Amino acid sequence: MDKQNKVPIFDTLLGHAKRNVTSFHTPGHKNGKGIDPVLKEVTGDGLYKFDVTVFDEVDSLHDPVGPIKKAEELMAQAYGVKHSLFLVNGTSVGNIAMFLSACDPGDSIIVSRSSHKSIMGGIILSGVWPIWLQPTIDQNLDIIFNSTYEEIKQALEMYPEARAVFLTSPTYNGVATEVKKIADLCHRKGKILLVDEAHGPHLKFNDKLPMSAVDAGADLCVQSTHKILSALSQGSVLHHNSKLVDINRVKKIVSMLQTTSPQYLTLASIDLARRQAVLHGKEMFDKVIEAAEWARKEINEKIPNMRCLTKADIKDRNFDLDLTKLTINVTKTGLSGYEVDEILAKKYNIQVDCSDTFNLIAIMGIGSDMEDVQKLVSALKEISKKYKGTQKNWILKIPSLATEMVMTPREVFLSQDIKKIPLAKSVGHVSAQVLTPYPPGIPVVIPGERISKEICDYLVEMASKGIRISGQEGDVLKMVKVFAN
Repeated sequence: MDKQNKVPIFDTLLGHAKRNVTSFHTPGHKNGKGIDPVLKEVTGDGLYKFDVTVFDEVDSLHDPVGPIKKAEELMAQAYGVKHSLFLVNGTSVGNIAMFLSACDPGDSIIVSRSSHKSIMGGIILSGVWPIWLQPTIDQNLDIIFNSTYEEIKQALEMYPEARAVFLTSPTYNGVATEVKKIADLCHRKGKILLVDEAHGPHLKFNDKLPMSAVDAGADLCVQSTHKILSALSQGSVLHHNSKLVDINRVKKIVSMLQTTSPQYLTLASIDLARRQAVLHGKEMFDKVIEAAEWARKEINEKIPNMRCLTKADIKDRNFDLDLTKLTINVTKTGLSGYEVDEILAKKYNIQVDCSDTFNLIAIMGIGSDMEDVQKLVSALKEISKKYKGTQKNWILKIPSLATEMVMTPREVFLSQDIKKIPLAKSVGHVSAQVLTPYPPGIPVVIPGERISKEICDYLVEMASKGIRISGQEGDVLKMVKVFAN
């Protein structure tokens, strides 16, 4: 634990800054002297001396031998894994790296359709065949669940050739699946388990929270240190704890994907966030959880037309809940989550992380406190009394996504044989694009898939209702890209 007091990147940068070194290296602002005065007035001078480039003193992210290497070793010790690699392009680059590290072109991988959109980059770049799992929708709770142990088990029985399994846990709503059971199953069958734990870098540090994937036995796990802990935006970590994946391959791939001009202030903040979480995480998250539970109880007992997701709501499904996430269903107000989100932002200066037709998702982090949730709950109470919407009978639904994969997404992505056709005439064609209606935020068309009549009808219905579909070209989805041959 004494070693965890150390912050080698931060200490190195601080020592460098104190020496007032004359800069003849990038960046061009030269220790802040060239920063626009308007910006400098807001930020002060100090942080710009931390904005340096690669040289021996501060180490290289791509070949660490000094303070970055020491900081990554401390991170690995903190999480109990073999290796940890710092990421400055966020968890998105970690997801892509996991696909490229675990799989060869032509391998197949089991993955839930509700995974983050960055995995599409991993699938395309690695050249794998995705075996998609249909997400489960709970129309009472108006949320989408990720893969269960039984679903993974069934998929591995149906597709024994699969090289790996990719999970997202916890989800945006804070729902954590049975990662330990899934990890044990994968390893009994010689499969690699990859986990997107972007929303779970804090799970390791408080026993009131679900088990972290690093403790559950994931081979590779990526976490957004910036989402819940105190690192700056884009600061993430990829953990390696595998006998099945070569760490040297992982390092080469991560190096290939990351910038050669990393933001050293971001690296220092990852270093500091680790120390803070190890030394003070339990008591800090005790307070965060206490505040979140107060808000959950207050909403459920005193705002009759709103409902906050609880552990009890998902217990029968063998899921666990990250208590720091507040998923607030607002459909009984007659307002959409988007509308309540806008009211909170414009009238109350409160910004939630995201919203959909049904819910608000308020993410609490290591910096959240009771005053924050009191403001949120107070605002929601006022909104529930002042605003009455007219929307009714919303239903969260998606079509069957068990369609035929004709080509790998990579083959289609790299092909020049693409044409546009009317959406209404797309049935039977092989898609050359991703189309994702919001809600529910799940891609219903993937490159390489044959478009079914059910999917076509669903997209036509969504477009007719004015629902914007991510990936569409133009204001309304009328044409789709398909493989020409």
